[in-house]
Amino acid sequence: MLQQQGVINETLVWLGLVADDARLVMINNQFGTIVAMTHILLPFMILPMYSVMQTIQPTYLRAAKSLGATNWTAFWRVYFPQSVPGIGAGSILVFILSIGYYITPELVGGTKGVFISNRIAYHISSSLNWGLAAALGAILLAVVLVLYWAYDKIVGIDNVKLG
Repeated sequence: MLQQQGVINETLVWLGLVADDARLVMINNQFGTIVAMTHILLPFMILPMYSVMQTIQPTYLRAAKSLGATNWTAFWRVYFPQSVPGIGAGSILVFILSIGYYITPELVGGTKGVFISNRIAYHISSSLNWGLAAALGAILLAVVLVLYWAYDKIVGIDNVKLG
């Protein structure tokens, strides 16, 4: 899909938006890594959100509208607060899965789509700089703990629901 002769480039050439000899480079870079990770992790975000949003009663929105709320106000004041646990569950699930991604950035990103897990693996196995690998691991652990603490303060870990 992202290669020089892939679906996206072929469509852009067919539409005349890109010349045949100036196809976009969408693989072996950070963009390709982000697209591939989004493609893989999107179901892990959508499914918890869907399962929580499915349990929200539509009568709540009808009641808000009957009391004079607009569609926008009913969504932000009634529907969205009830869907926050699903958004939180999806976010923490995607974060946990993506923080340790190793294979996708290695395959799709090449040398330019490198994440911290790739750097840690490189310093452990190739450069044998175990001190730097340990420091990167400690930084990764500290960042995860700070983000987990912030998540607990904003959403509350006890409020996470998967349906």
